[in-house]
Amino acid sequence: MSRSVVLLSGGLDSATALAVAIARGDECHTLAFDYGQRHRSELAAARRVSGALGAMGHRELRVDLGDLGGSALTDRRIAVPESSGTGIPITYVPARNTVFLSLGLAYAEVLDADKIVIGVNAVDYSGYPDCRPEYVAAFEALARLGTKRGVEGGALTIDSPLVTFSKADIIRRGLELGVDYSTTVSCYQPDEQGRACGRCESCRLRREGFAAAGVPDPTRYGGR
Repeated sequence: MSRSVVLLSGGLDSATALAVAIARGDECHTLAFDYGQRHRSELAAARRVSGALGAMGHRELRVDLGDLGGSALTDRRIAVPESSGTGIPITYVPARNTVFLSLGLAYAEVLDADKIVIGVNAVDYSGYPDCRPEYVAAFEALARLGTKRGVEGGALTIDSPLVTFSKADIIRRGLELGVDYSTTVSCYQPDEQGRACGRCESCRLRREGFAAAGVPDPTRYGGR
């Protein structure tokens, strides 16, 4: 059995990635991050998803990227855009996946895990540079160079099982594996009850994904 650290945000993609890893027989340990994001709803969602899908354990680390600012997701002075623009959007959190993968790598070494699973997607996404296949491959090479396991010849994989999937494909696969998407939170600015705003880029991608998959959207809307 492979042992995996699964980076779990509480959103649609990471929940599906966890379900994929569990379905193939991995012993999964989920890791969520309190990184100074605008809301706590996704952390509660991560705990729900981890328990519902049967992870071996769940941990939450605090690393406050909000102290640095530079993103609408961590700086309340910057409005979350409600329309698509050009270039990399202001919702990009500088180096977020690099930080998360680095901490996941540390946890993987502690657990002697074979894989770090991350639900990045480079098809229906907002254009973040740290969601691309070439980024994942580069980090995997770094991980093998800079870890005890890698230096001693052990396999260490950064697994992004959804990176080439459309949002509709992700949803279909998750439903096949029993993911309850009503428990997930993808919105950039949900209200205190975790209800989605229905207007931000993440809500748009999620809503269009359910429509393209031809299945009802279970998202709770009615936020800000």
